[in-house]
Amino acid sequence: MADSSALADQPEHEPTGGDGLSGGDGLSADDAGLLPAELRAWMRLLAAAGAIEQSLRSRVKDAMGISHDEFLVLCLLADQPGSSLRMTRIAELLGRPKTRLTYQVACLQHAGLISKNSACGDRRGIEVTLTDKARRLLSEASRPLADAVSEAIARTACAQRYAQLHDLLPAHPFPATEEHGAEKPE
Repeated sequence: MADSSALADQPEHEPTGGDGLSGGDGLSADDAGLLPAELRAWMRLLAAAGAIEQSLRSRVKDAMGISHDEFLVLCLLADQPGSSLRMTRIAELLGRPKTRLTYQVACLQHAGLISKNSACGDRRGIEVTLTDKARRLLSEASRPLADAVSEAIARTACAQRYAQLHDLLPAHPFPATEEHGAEKPE
């Protein structure tokens, strides 16, 4: 994603297409047809996400004493019923290899921010849960970090595009899992 940050640095232009995402990106008429609007929008989304990650890395470390990837695990857990998930589900939702997640979870457990237990009914499964210490830390740090996200988005997109991006995102990006009583989509 680091390569996509160059896209975020491009000057903003008013869109010329009706979708608010196409055109206005400095492409000649010949080049504009190379990528469909969906791919250009996806590239802008990657650029914005890269800029946000870059902005948050040092702030998360300063505010919470953990890495950005460990912060993502805490945020994911905080957004779940019961503040817990199975390790396999965390790896799936974050798109991380299980071996990398195992290391991150070990670091968080060592810091006293999560606890690990055998998953109910499956001795091979591991359930990860936020501790009270993590809840306090997230409570203290989340507003300044959320403000940093808003600032990073504002630097990468005009207000109109921010509103469009917000409208595209699901209200709850990490749906509850079966183990917490949610129904499976048919």
